[in-house]
Amino acid sequence: MNLLKNWKIHVLTLLITLIAEYIGIQKLGLMVFLPLLYSLVLGFIISIPKLKLITEEEMVASADYLNVAIMILMAKIGLGIGPNLGIILNSGWALILQELGHFLGTILFGLPVALLVGMRREAVGACYSIDREPNIAIITDKYGFDSPEGRGVMGMYICGTLFGAMWISVLSGFVSGLDILHPYALAMGSGIGSASMMAAGTGSIVANYPDHAKEVVALAGAANLLTTVIGVYFALFISLPVMEKAYSLATGRTREEDLEADAKEQVANKEA
Repeated sequence: MNLLKNWKIHVLTLLITLIAEYIGIQKLGLMVFLPLLYSLVLGFIISIPKLKLITEEEMVASADYLNVAIMILMAKIGLGIGPNLGIILNSGWALILQELGHFLGTILFGLPVALLVGMRREAVGACYSIDREPNIAIITDKYGFDSPEGRGVMGMYICGTLFGAMWISVLSGFVSGLDILHPYALAMGSGIGSASMMAAGTGSIVANYPDHAKEVVALAGAANLLTTVIGVYFALFISLPVMEKAYSLATGRTREEDLEADAKEQVANKEA
């Protein structure tokens, strides 16, 4: 009931939605800009502390609305999967094997970059998966929330929340505009386990392939669901152990050595 009574959040959300929908879908060359992108930018602007349009307490409270919105979104996606079960079943192995792409992408490309910018054990949490809610739970359970791995996974979660939808919206629009991959493949690729990123990705794909709108949404929803379900076990039993091994091989350090180095560095900083 407290959420319903917070009229400022409702009014600001409505205004942002109206402005974003009024601007509509815009194309710039191969890139497609969706209302979701404008909403994120406008939301960022109104959250700037100097503007004093919304307090930190209200921003924290507004996060509770997200669960309701995602629930409605997933229900809509589920309704679109049923009529297209034939296409989904025919693409079953492709949907499952895309988990291998998530695994290879985050570790092979993410780990070197993380180490290059100076991350230590944070790289394990940041790069072993796409770092959404289930992945945070895995890291928290294994290492604890207040750990280097916990900081890494939360850092990537925040980055994904803030910039993930924007990035995949532009990337999907650009790649689908090249017309080198089938829209069904692009749809499956956009289902990476994040509802907001999936929505942004499918929106850009549908904008370029309006004749395949239903199939794109259905395949993206199925891929997203499979990634959420299978991805938990894949991350727990494959990605995280391999990430640990890859980190040790790349740095030549054990977890205990890294934690000891971090402790000494914190003591040195305090003394300084």
